[in-house]
Order: sequence, then structure tokens, then C-alpha cells
Amino acid sequence: MIKRKLKGELLHLLTEFPAVALLGPRQVGKTTLAKELNEDNARGSLYFDLENDEDMARMGNAPFIFDQYQESCIILDEVQREPDLFRQLRPAIDKNRRPGRFILTGSASPALVKGVSESLAGRIAFAELSPINLIEALDSGINQEQHWFRGGFPNALTSETDDAFSRWAEHFIQAYIQRDLALLFGVNLSEVIIRNFWYMLAANNGSIWTAENYARALGVSSPTVKRYLDFLEGAFMIRRLPAWYVNMEKRVVKAPKVYIRDSGLLHELNRIRNSRDLPLHLVVGSSWEGYVIEQVYQLKPRHLEMYYYRTHNGAECDLLLVDGLTPVAAIEIKYSNTPSLSRGFYNVLDDLKIKKSFVITPGEKHYPLGEITMVSGLQFFLKNSLVEL
Repeated sequence: MIKRKLKGELLHLLTEFPAVALLGPRQVGKTTLAKELNEDNARGSLYFDLENDEDMARMGNAPFIFDQYQESCIILDEVQREPDLFRQLRPAIDKNRRPGRFILTGSASPALVKGVSESLAGRIAFAELSPINLIEALDSGINQEQHWFRGGFPNALTSETDDAFSRWAEHFIQAYIQRDLALLFGVNLSEVIIRNFWYMLAANNGSIWTAENYARALGVSSPTVKRYLDFLEGAFMIRRLPAWYVNMEKRVVKAPKVYIRDSGLLHELNRIRNSRDLPLHLVVGSSWEGYVIEQVYQLKPRHLEMYYYRTHNGAECDLLLVDGLTPVAAIEIKYSNTPSLSRGFYNVLDDLKIKKSFVITPGEKHYPLGEITMVSGLQFFLKNSLVEL
């Protein structure tokens, strides 16, 4: 079993808050981790799968269960299916605010966010379980090439062959298109639009978001395509990387970039069926860029926020790490072990007065490229440079 680094943070939160919500996409391991947290719980635990009819029947009198099992940890799995439970949790917690009483898991939805904001504010802590990151994979003996190609969903990453991975990813995507997104958000969605939209996003991974272009291609309105993007983001399938334009006098691009978060799903959506074909595919550069951005997001210090930067005059960097209102590092992401930098990247350093910059590559070499720029393999950057920023 791959050890998840989030476990330590969750154990700490359970000593401070009556309820902890563990959020993340389906099939990422939330249920497994929630149960693992309570394996050694001397008080015992109760588990309810809210997508199971029998468990839902048992929860028909939730206040009684909460009252009778005040000393146990109650796990409510896929809690977004029953947002009314949040209203019933509030008096139970207020009656007994002992830490670690409830673990809630959810695949993220407006119902979950709304329920918490209205009922459990100040009583709950949140943690996001993302797909397995590169450091967790390396610690489990899985190399970078396999992790990049298959992504971080446990069943996909540990498949016996690339063909088995591809079959898993294909059915995962199909399930999201046909069933899961509609269930998560309680709305009727067009399978055709969702499918075509997802494939379009994958083909244009890392591009600057222009709602009108997608709306025109899909034959829908701009508000509709924005709504679909919100659903995919709410289900942890895509990431919007905002543009940095704070206190800028130059004309800068302000629309976000959009990435498929999991590289394995990106490759399946682009019909890349084995790792041998990836280096020759047109999407390889944007795939590596999105992969690096997702790893940095998962492993960065909490005080850093992520942006990209681009001006209309050609200054550009793939990733900007910002502390408050101060850019602290500019990062260029290159699928090359002998990278070169454009004048536009150096213009970024001048524009933002940045003192540290990095070029992240797939290899293992680490060496200077100018006075303030280091070329760094991804693994070295994540383990050493990132934690020092």
C-alpha cells in the first residue's frame, strides 16, 4: 500500500476539530484513508456509505445515532449525497465538541460547500486528498516515468501493464461522463457536451481560457461552457492557474490557464495508450508542464500561491510562486535535458524583480544557468529547492 503523506496532517486535525472533511475526486483513496485513520482507535468507529441504500436506511434517524455513539468516530462517506446531514450534525457537535467525532468524505460539490458554510462553520477542518504525488510514488518504488504516464490514481498507477491502466482510465472517464458528474452536482448534464468538452480541454491542455472559443465549437452559450468548467473543477478534474497581474503597469494577460489535473487521464483523453508513445506525441510538452505544476501544487509550502505570467510584449513564465503580494520565484518548465531560455523569460525577472528562478526538466542534472537561474530535475526541485522558498 502506498503511504499517503496527508495522513499525518489528518491525525493532527482530528485532535483539534470535532469534524474533519476529507475531499477529493472519486477513486483517489479517501475511504481507504478514512478507515485507516481509525484502525487503532480505542473508542471504535462506525462507517456509513451514503451511496449504499442499506446504510442510508440506517441513517434514517441520524440524531439518535449521533447521540448514542458520542464516544465513537463516525465516518460518513460521500456525504455530499445527503446535504441535510450537515444541519443535523451541528447540534450533535455543539452538544459534545470532543475532537475527532466525525470524518466526512466527499467528492466535492456545491451542496457540500453550501451545507458546511451554513451549518458547520468553525466546527470543521478541511483537507484535500489529491492523486498520489511523485514523492509518494518514489517512496513506494514507482519511478517518475511510470507516475507521469499513468498519473496518481491508485488503481491506475499500480496497474500491471499500460494496457490495464488504459482500460481503467477509459472506464473512469466514461463513468464521470455518464453518471458521476450529474450525481455529484444534482443536475442534468449533456453527455455529448461533457465528453466533447473534456476532449477539447485535453487537446488544449495548458492553454489560456477563452470561453467563447469553446462555446462556439460546442454549439452552446459562454455561460453554459463556464458552468461545465466549474463542474469539472469542482470534481477535482481540472485546475485553473490564474494569471498574475497585481500592481502591474504593463499590459498583461488576465485569463487563467486550464490544465487536466491528472496526467494519466490527460494521456487517455489524448489516446496515448502506452508510455513509449508519449515522447513522440504533440501533447508531450503541455503534459510535462501540467504534470510539474500539479506536483508543485501538492508539495509547495502553504504560504506560497501559484500563478503564471504573460505580457502582451512577450514576457512570459510558466509558473510564478508568490508569497502574499511578492513574487519569489519564476519557473520555466521544459521537456528537455538541454534547455535554453527565451528573452521573454528574462524580461519576467526584470519586470517582477525576482531573485530566484528555475528551469525544471525531466532529468536529474542540477546546475546554474546564469546568476539567479538554476536548471533542476523535477525530483531535486521538489525535495530540495521548493521547501526552501
